Amino acid sequence: MDKLLRFPSAIRHDPAIETWMDEHPGELGAIAQRWFKVIRDCGDDVRELLHDGHPTACVGDAAFVYVNAFRAHVNVGFFRGAEILDPDGLLEGTGKFMRHVKLRPESEVDASALAQLVETAYTDMRKRLEAK
Repeated sequence: MDKLLRFPSAIRHDPAIETWMDEHPGELGAIAQRWFKVIRDCGDDVRELLHDGHPTACVGDAAFVYVNAFRAHVNVGFFRGAEILDPDGLLEGTGKFMRHVKLRPESEVDASALAQLVETAYTDMRKRLEAK
């Protein structure tokens, strides 16, 4: 059995995430908001919380993706990104488990490919939970 990063305190809509979004205005904040909405819309079992200071989404209590805004980009990070299919090659990083996609205001990302990656991560985490 593989270890999952679990957050029993995750809830359906965490008000702290709305506060985080309000504290990140401008283009980067808009990018983070857009993609966190896509993440929230994956399913009724998506829960959320702030983890390490950034919005994190879980399937139930098992983390699958996060967003974080930096000075010049937004990361959409995948907790098991090293283990999911990425046919469009969007994922970056070399960690044992985690991977991320960097989004910059000045460059377009293939939105459908990223949305599919989010859906793949969600489905992957659901399968991992069902197998436990």
